Amino acid sequence: MTASFKEHVSYGVFGLLMGIVLSYTGFTSFEEVHHMFTLADYRLLAAFAASIGLSMIGFLIIARGRAITRKAFNKGTIPGSVLFGAGWALTGACPSIALVQLGEGKLAAVFTLLGILSGVWAYRRLASSHLQLDTGICGEE
Repeated sequence: MTASFKEHVSYGVFGLLMGIVLSYTGFTSFEEVHHMFTLADYRLLAAFAASIGLSMIGFLIIARGRAITRKAFNKGTIPGSVLFGAGWALTGACPSIALVQLGEGKLAAVFTLLGILSGVWAYRRLASSHLQLDTGICGEE
């Protein structure tokens, strides 16, 4: 097996495990997400906080003494974040959750994914021509 194939398999295993955790914790349920956004239930917020904490520890372990380069601020981050949050609040799903919902057989996820793809397409078309925002991919220099 090549290194690239092993890397793709590890990504697939990680994605599968992430999907199982998202499904198990209730992140794929519109009602649960609605309760989180309306602050009626703090369980998913606690799961968010725990995942952020674990991610921080993981990144610290992986980075171990290596300098982390600062990235330039992208003007599209703020409106993009607002649109992402609005879409998530309306549909009960972010891109990864929509894929997990599809795997669970929730056909409404097809419309969410179509909305995500339409939004990405519209951003790439409008941001560079009308808004003078970077349309690059995250992590590109």
